[in-house]
Order: sequence, then structure tokens, then C-alpha cells
Amino acid sequence: MKKTLMELFDQCEPEELDQLLPGVLDETLPEGAMERIQSRALEKAFPKAEKKKRSKGRLWLRAAVAACLVLMVGLVGVAYAAEAREYGAAVQFFDENGLSTDGLSREDVKAVYQDIITQRFTYEKTAEVIERSVAGVEIFQREPTPEELAELWNSKDPSKNPAASPWAELDYRFEYVDRMDEELGFEVFDRCYLNHYEDGVLIWRAEFDQFCVTDWTLVSGGVAVSGETSTWNSEQPKYAWLARVDDAGNVLWEAKLDHGFRWEYIAAVIDNGDGTWAVLSRGDYEVICLSQYSDTGEELSFHRVELGKYGIQNAVQLGEGYLVQLKNYMDDTEPDRLVKMDREGGVTDSFSYEGKDCDYYLTDMAEFNGRVYLSAYATSKLADEERYGPGRHEIENLLNDLFDNDRFDITSEELTPMVRDNYTAVLLVCGPEGGAPETFYSIKGSLGAGLAVNEQRELVWDVESVVNTFFSPATSSFTIGGDSQVFRYTFDSAGTLIRQEDTGELVAYRR
Repeated sequence: MKKTLMELFDQCEPEELDQLLPGVLDETLPEGAMERIQSRALEKAFPKAEKKKRSKGRLWLRAAVAACLVLMVGLVGVAYAAEAREYGAAVQFFDENGLSTDGLSREDVKAVYQDIITQRFTYEKTAEVIERSVAGVEIFQREPTPEELAELWNSKDPSKNPAASPWAELDYRFEYVDRMDEELGFEVFDRCYLNHYEDGVLIWRAEFDQFCVTDWTLVSGGVAVSGETSTWNSEQPKYAWLARVDDAGNVLWEAKLDHGFRWEYIAAVIDNGDGTWAVLSRGDYEVICLSQYSDTGEELSFHRVELGKYGIQNAVQLGEGYLVQLKNYMDDTEPDRLVKMDREGGVTDSFSYEGKDCDYYLTDMAEFNGRVYLSAYATSKLADEERYGPGRHEIENLLNDLFDNDRFDITSEELTPMVRDNYTAVLLVCGPEGGAPETFYSIKGSLGAGLAVNEQRELVWDVESVVNTFFSPATSSFTIGGDSQVFRYTFDSAGTLIRQEDTGELVAYRR
């Protein structure tokens, strides 16, 4: 039975209270309790039964100690009452949101609670708590038979074994044309084309002579085309360009982005659905920019945020704003950052996905029927802090095992299961207003790859299943190579998995 503070005080010496109060203190003190505590503290300091005469100095000292004791007990009582209320609020928050406190200390529960409600997501145990609370579905993917592997290996030529693309209408290809500059003495950019094919047949060709096309995005009524100025020395400024092409291949307008940078590129164009586009660009390697454009080519607003040396990996619409994936290309040990931005370009939140025992690598993201889908893969976290540099982080534990045990002659049959055990493909499904996943799908032995919406308005997720590997420590560009078999998973408008298929396609695995 829980003891009251008065009962506790009766049974304990004052110096014991500091150790005992946290576990038994009532969450709120009853009316008049503090006055009675102070009175009993004085009684303990001046027992009535004690008749022995004391010097004035000792009496003064005892009175001072009693006064300090009263103050200390009062402060300790108030502090513990506040702590108890905070802990109670944290436990209630955990209960209301279906979070588990298993394995967490009292301090951990409060820290996770504060970490979530303040939207910081930086406390080391927050990700673990969220992961345990999110509903997940493991998709069991059959492994190919030896006969199928042999057939795949012998048919690696894509022209002999084409994959059935679910988005054939999105087939756009760039074509560049150079010309000889007699004054410079070498060839320079002359013009480029964006060619649109359907089922291998050229439908239209759009020509550009002001900039090199680098990317395209489907928008309402056509295609948004992005590119950059062609230069031949580092002293020339490189501007970003934006253009609109209609469904018939006509170039409606071209616009040069001139925001005062020596170098700027467009990373993503998002159709806002209201006749405007959000254009995310990066300037001089350190500045993230958000511009709003009308579909007639007018720049409506521009905002810049200095976020350091991060590249823009991807961006999608999220509620009334955007979710932007940032990657540190110089340090693959750092998890990708997900930044939430509003329509004006202000950063409203920033977080990353990290598990207790694994690291996440985000590969693609897509907005589908009001939710954000993140394609990723998870690998085991390093057992220690020893790292050999960029490019090896996700297989560091595996390589350490091979090198430490001198397994330089390991066969593909032995290595492939080890590589497969290192990877789990993950599809995270996030709500429109947050960033934390509501549910996820996982597939062992695989890597999450591309996301797209097909012509039936279904979400398609490609997953690369590692099927064969080889160890090549002397190769400069990779240490473990091999092939992955592409499986395709299709989800309906409600986000339900309705179909899975083996595409018959092989893609290279190199790490």
C-alpha cells in the first residue's frame, strides 16, 4: 500500500527522505501537509523529552539546522510532487498513444514524452519506442530456386529479358547535340531534346537551346522540365532553368532562376494542385531554396534556408507543406534528415529515422492518396565505432567478420546468405501531418528501391532481393558485388497490398 508523506516522515529520519521519497510520494500533497511536516521537523530537532541544558551556541546551531531541514523538506516535497505530476502526464500520454514503457526507466519515460511532444525526436530511445508502437507487416518473399538463378544469370542482357514497366507512359529520354566552337577549339553544347515515348514509339520531341535538360516531372497538363546552363570552365556561373511543356510537346515557356548564386540546380518540382508549382533548389552547395511558380512561369515567392552541406535527395507534398529528404553525401554514417517545410519555405520540423539496433537508408519517397510512403532498407548497426570511411558503413560488420577471420576465399554460396541477413527492405507509411510512420512493410534479404504511381492509380514499390554475390577485396570501386532480383509490390488507393510479382529483372548490387 502506498504510504502518505506524513506516515513516511514518522518512520524515517530526515536524512533518509531524499532516498525514499521518489518511490512513495503521493502525486499531490494534502492541504496543510507542508505545515505539519515543518512542525514535525522542528519536533525532531527539539525533542520535548530532552531536558539537558545546552549552550547558546549549540542551541543556535540546532535551530539553524532545523530551519534548513524545514526548507529542505519543503523544497524536496514540492520537487517530487512536480516530478510525479510530470511522470503521470508521461504515462498517460504513453497509454493514450499506445506506446509501451517496457524496458524504460522512469527518466526514460519522461524524456521520450518530452522528446515527442516538443517534436525534437532526438532522444536515443524515442525511435525504439515509436518502432514498437507502429503496426508492421512482414512480407515473406520466396527465394529463387537454383534453376531460376541459373536462368537469371544466363539472361542478364536486358534486351533479352525486359522488365514489364508499370509506367510505360512515363518514358522520357534526353538527347544532347554539341557543336564545334572554332574560337575555343573544342565542342560545346548546342541544343538538347526531351523525347517522349509510349511503348517504344516516339510521340513528341521538345527542343531546348538555352540549357541542358537534367530532369522532368509530370504536372497537370504536361511536363515540368528542369535543367542548368551549360558551362566549360569553373569561372562561369551555372544557372538553374525551368520550363513547361504541354501534352503535345510544345514548349510553353522557359525561365532562368537567378537568385544570386554562382551555381544552382533544381532538385524537385512539385505540382501543388492549385495551378502553382513548388520548386526546390540548392544554391552554392549550402543553401536550400523554395520558390513558388505559377504555371505561366511567374516566380511568386522565394525563400532560402542555410542547412549546411546537404544534398536534396527527394521531396513530396505533405499536408499544406512539403517533406524534404536531405543527404550528407560526404558521410554515409549520418542518417538522412527529413525536413518539413511550409509553403513559404520555413522549416517547421526536422528529424531522422534511427533504430536501436539498425540504421535506415532512405531510397525513395512518394505522396499517394494523402499519405507519404518512404522506401528504405535497414542494416544492422555497427557493433563498435570503428569505421573505414564512406561507402562501407552499411556492410561494415560483415566486412569486419570477413577480414578478421581471413575469409578471402569465401564462396558465393557462403557469402550470399550473410549479405541477405544484413538487409531488410522497409516501406514506411506516414500520415499527412506528421513524419512518424503509422505502419510499415518489411521484407528480409532485400533493399527497398523505387516508388511510383502507375496508370491505374496504384502505388508500385520495387524491391531488390539479393540473389548472388561475390567477394572482391582488391577491386577499388566495391568490395562485395552481385545481383539482385526485382520484385514488384502493388498497393491500392487504401494502401492495401493487392499484388506481388517477380519482374524477371536483375539489377547490380555493389558495395
